[in-house]
Amino acid sequence: MTRIDARGMRCPWPAIRLARALRDGAQMVEIAADDPRAAGELASAATAVGARLDVVGEGVFRVAR
Repeated sequence: MTRIDARGMRCPWPAIRLARALRDGAQMVEIAADDPRAAGELASAATAVGARLDVVGEGVFRVAR
């Protein structure tokens, strides 16, 4: 599993980091992001590559292909 700490980053940076990890071949990514818009941005990035986004905690998301 790839872990990304995107806390303190404003959107779209968390989604860009997620997209890069998925493009580089990650099958499962856990990403921590605290921007209020992150959930929507991450969901869009996951959907674009056919992955599923789950919320696993406060500001913590898991994306799996």
